[in-house]
Amino acid sequence: MMANVIESSVMIDPRRQFARRMRAQPTDAERVLWQRLRHDIHLAGSHFRRQALIGSYIVDFARRKAKLAIELDGGQHGWQQASDASRTRSIEARGYRVMRFWNNEVLENLEGVLSEIQRALPPTPDPSPQGGGEVHLRVPRRFRKERN
Repeated sequence: MMANVIESSVMIDPRRQFARRMRAQPTDAERVLWQRLRHDIHLAGSHFRRQALIGSYIVDFARRKAKLAIELDGGQHGWQQASDASRTRSIEARGYRVMRFWNNEVLENLEGVLSEIQRALPPTPDPSPQGGGEVHLRVPRRFRKERN
């Protein structure tokens, strides 16, 4: 009995394995957008994840704290609109806002796509009026004066 419990905890969900493979082989549009999402879109205490599981679906990008999912669609999505709509409703039922962009839109108008994503995110909070948001430089121990 104990061996079954250990074995089942070691088994990997096939969706997670698929998501890993998708992260390792991104499309051109995913690669371009990912670089900018990692470095240019800021929100305190939160970040985007690639090929993230939301329910039974894997979305291209997700920002969990902001409850935002981003899907990039290639040409095949033109003929699978009904399944995409069902997928979007399921993800939205979990409290996420779903944004969809065409791959060519990302590749040809990246700044416009990033602006739309930034507008969908809650604003970064201003520093606290009580203080505490200031940057304090830490002095390494070797440079501190000895206390008597």
